[in-house]
Amino acid sequence: MTKLSQLDIDQALSKIMHPEITYSLVDLGMLENVIYRQDKVSLTLKLPFPQVPVKDFLIQSIKETLAGLDETIQVKIDIEQMGQKERDTFIKMAKKGWKL
Repeated sequence: MTKLSQLDIDQALSKIMHPEITYSLVDLGMLENVIYRQDKVSLTLKLPFPQVPVKDFLIQSIKETLAGLDETIQVKIDIEQMGQKERDTFIKMAKKGWKL
């Protein structure tokens, strides 16, 4: 396995699509503070509401995507709630890209 870079991690995460909206988690502003150091990735998953039904699915998607790059990567995901401005942007995009 070749050594991964921050760019490799960022590119992989940018391909994770929201299961109910036709945008990626990155496009929706749901992933922040992505840091890759010494085979460890830490990031913040920002949710629009506290009890998002797809939260566990999103976490699993992130972990599986990163494991696909290197199964030894350790992943730490912090969960935060979006601020009002972030949530407004998310909702606008969600309405536009909702899968019905």
